[in-house]
Amino acid sequence: MKRLLAAATLALLAACGSGGPPPPDWKTDAADLIARYQKHALMGENKLAERYFHEAVAATGGAGRIAETARLWLVHCATRRAMLIDDGCAEYAELAGTAPDPASEAYHRFLTLQWEKLDPGLLPPQHREFVRAAAGARPTALARIEDPLARLLGASLLVMRREADSGVLALATETASERGWRQPLLTYLKLQETRAASAGDTDALERLRLRIRLVEARLLPDAAGPP
Repeated sequence: MKRLLAAATLALLAACGSGGPPPPDWKTDAADLIARYQKHALMGENKLAERYFHEAVAATGGAGRIAETARLWLVHCATRRAMLIDDGCAEYAELAGTAPDPASEAYHRFLTLQWEKLDPGLLPPQHREFVRAAAGARPTALARIEDPLARLLGASLLVMRREADSGVLALATETASERGWRQPLLTYLKLQETRAASAGDTDALERLRLRIRLVEARLLPDAAGPP
């Protein structure tokens, strides 16, 4: 989990241990808590995940750090969007106000599908080629993203933009499965189930429904729907 989106969108928080004076407690606490938030959210442990997230916000907010708190909300939005939860990132926009830093604003536009209004060069490196690609080439660019969560996020944004083909759904499903991320895995299995049912592919449908039952049996009760 060391290369999650927090590393890209929380550069200040991730700057711990880079030499010089030791980082302040609020920074190390927030970086640890946001990583815990992502881990448990992706596992479908929503109540625990949200507890960690709000503790991270308390760490940066208690230090009066507006920009860093806004970036935490960006991570929250990105993680939920990677799970195909349509988060509008309203809390980030409220904190960022009328003068957000350019990199954070570019990432916000990336998450909210305003791709025509952003400079891809301001995005984290793993997303730049993906956004610059023509719509028909984005599935290929998606497959080249090495970081699993960044890849899953890209797939989910393609679904939201109605640019996802069956290959994108399969890639997202196996990315989530390989990492054991139960919440997005269940969502993508059900998307594939719908497509298989529409196509009348009974063999695929049977396999998908078996996988769905296996995942559902291991999700906590509070993970039945978005938090």
